[in-house]
Amino acid sequence: MTSSDDAAQRPVREGPYHHGDLRNALVQASAQLAEIGGPSAVTVRAAARAVGVTATAAYRHFTNHEELLTAVCEQAEQALFEALSSAMESVPPQADPTATAIAQLATAGRAYIEYADRERGLFRTAFCIGEIDVEKDVREDPIFALLATGLDGLVAVGFMDPRQRPGAEFTGWAAVHGLAGLIVDGPLADVSDEEREAAIRHAVATVLRGFATGPHAEPYRSTDPHIALDA
Repeated sequence: MTSSDDAAQRPVREGPYHHGDLRNALVQASAQLAEIGGPSAVTVRAAARAVGVTATAAYRHFTNHEELLTAVCEQAEQALFEALSSAMESVPPQADPTATAIAQLATAGRAYIEYADRERGLFRTAFCIGEIDVEKDVREDPIFALLATGLDGLVAVGFMDPRQRPGAEFTGWAAVHGLAGLIVDGPLADVSDEEREAAIRHAVATVLRGFATGPHAEPYRSTDPHIALDA
């Protein structure tokens, strides 16, 4: 795991900017700034300095700090989504489709928390925008859609009762995001690796046990290693 102290020692890659997509270069540089220092490190002037252009040139693409931070927020969210998607895709298909569906969702939940712990600056930045866009449908969020796919898989194999399915994305997301927040900026920030692992395992198992309401949920509640708390 990468500590915040380790991250603070990593330099932003600087160098003269010659040609190409300056806007994208500024976003990339700002993402590196966020990785090290979180959202407060993202400024137009700092991004311009990192890519080797004048602040005036940078302000042609981002008129203020909020515009740049919004772009970096979207990039940070995309990086988190890619980490979750890659984790789910890495789960090998098993002979038992129910075990596969459980493992995919459990792996995604763990990947969410581990990404937050590993990339604390980017994780903070991904959710740093204070004003909520009331026009945005959360169901269009890639992370929400990924969770929906995993939950649909649980219903398809009979692990989750379809009556419990509506809104279950919020339950799962809230649980892993809440624990991630405790690890990144809360009382679990400095606990031992063993205590952190126990918290992650318990959170994922508890969520899955709560979802185990379908006709085929047993005996997975007590035997599947992703769910059985005493396994």
